[in-house]
Amino acid sequence: MTEQGVRWSADRVLALAPDAASREAGSRLGVAGPWSGAGSSGEGTVWGLCRGGGSAPYRTVVDVSDVSGLAYACSCPSRKLPCKHVIGLLLLWSGDAGAVPRREPPAWAAEWREGEARRGAETGTAGSGSSAADPEAARRRAERRAERITAGAMELERRLADLLRSGLATAEQAGYAMWEETAARMVDAQAPGLAARLRELGAIPGSGPDWPVRLLEECALVHLLDQGWLHRERLPGSLAATVRSRVGLPGSPEGPAVRDQWLVLAQYDTGDAKLTTRRTWLHGVATDRTALLLTYGAAGRAPEPSLPVGLALDAEVSAYPGGGRQRVALGERFAAPTPTAVRPKGVTTAQATARYGEALRDDPWLETVPVTLESVIPAPGGDTWQLADADGDSALPLTPAAAGRPGLWRLVALSGGGPVTVFGECGHRGFTPLTAWPHGPGDAVSLC
Repeated sequence: MTEQGVRWSADRVLALAPDAASREAGSRLGVAGPWSGAGSSGEGTVWGLCRGGGSAPYRTVVDVSDVSGLAYACSCPSRKLPCKHVIGLLLLWSGDAGAVPRREPPAWAAEWREGEARRGAETGTAGSGSSAADPEAARRRAERRAERITAGAMELERRLADLLRSGLATAEQAGYAMWEETAARMVDAQAPGLAARLRELGAIPGSGPDWPVRLLEECALVHLLDQGWLHRERLPGSLAATVRSRVGLPGSPEGPAVRDQWLVLAQYDTGDAKLTTRRTWLHGVATDRTALLLTYGAAGRAPEPSLPVGLALDAEVSAYPGGGRQRVALGERFAAPTPTAVRPKGVTTAQATARYGEALRDDPWLETVPVTLESVIPAPGGDTWQLADADGDSALPLTPAAAGRPGLWRLVALSGGGPVTVFGECGHRGFTPLTAWPHGPGDAVSLC
C-alpha cells in the first residue's frame, strides 16, 4: 500500500501517460491553478475538480494504494487512458502536499472508491486499485509493466550498439534530440529511471575536454543497468531490488521501523522546471547508521519537512529496498527536534574512498556515499580545493561544483588553517562538503 506521506516522483507519474501529448498536457495541469476541492485520504484515494471548457468542472479521482497498478476515473470525454487530468492531479499530489491536503473525500469520490473495491472483490479482475482486494489483478499489472520495460531495455541495447558502431562522434552531430527521443521511448516503456539517465547522457557530447571518455563511461553504466534488468532473476535479492529501483519501478518502505535519535546532518534542495527535490541526511545516534530522506515539491515550492541542521529528532524511519538501504521514509515523530552535541564518527580521506568503492559492489550506479571526515584541513590543490588529513599524507579533491560554492569559504573560515570535521558526499568526481564542525566545542555549520 502506498503511504500518503511518501509521494511519487514526477518521472513516475509521467511514465503513466499514454503519449507525449498527454505528458505535456498533464504537466500543464500539475499546478494548483486549475484545481479546486483537491484532497487525499488515508486509504490511498486522491481527487479533485479541474476547470475545463464547460460550465461544470471535471471530476477526477485516482486510487494510488496499489504500487503495481493504478485505478482512476474522470468525467472528461477524453479517450486517452489515463487522461491529462489524471496525470495533472497526480503531479499536483506528488509535488505539493499543501495543494492536496488530507481530508474526508466528497460523496462522489467515496462512492467511486467503494464501487471499485466491490467490483474487484466480486469479479477478481482488474478495476480495483486495491491489491488487498484483488492481488491476482495486481500481479498481472506488474507482469505487463515488466514486459514493457523489457521491450524498452532491448530497444535501448540496440540503440547503444548502433551508437558504438557508428562512433561516438556521431552523438555530437546528432544533438540532444536523439537522446530525448530515446528517453521518451523509455518513458513509454514505463522505465523512467532509464529515461532520466538517457537525458543526462544527452548533455555530455560537446560539453568539454574528454567528453567522449565520459560518454563511453556513462553508456557502459546504462548498458550494465539494461543487462541487470534483462537478467534480474540471476541476481542476488538486494542487487535485483537495486536494479528495479534504478530502472524506475516504484518501491515502498519495508521491514520494521527503527526508532532512534536522528541527527540532522545536512539538508539541501535541487530542482528543475517541474520538481524540487529535498535531500535530508540523518544519522542515528544509537544505531550509528546514516540514512537519506527524499521529499518532493512542485517547482518553486520548498518540500517538507524542513529540519534544522545540527538538531536531533526522536523518530522512526523505515528503509526502502535495494543495495545499501540508505533511503528511508520518515515515520512517527515522538518529539520536536532538539539541540545536541553529538557528532558522527569520522574517518580518514583514504577510508572514505574505500567506503565508496565497497558501496559500488551493492549499487554500481551509485554516484556518492555519505561520509564524515575527521580532522581534515581545506587547502588549495592544483586547479581546485581539497580536504587533506591533518595527521596523514592523503587528501580528497572537492568536486568542481563544490569548489565554486559560497559554502567553501565558510569552511575555510571555520578552519582557519586548522583541522575540522566535515560531513559530505564522496564519489568518483570528488567530495562535496555539506556540514562542518570546529575542532573543539561548537555548533554545526551548514555549507549548503
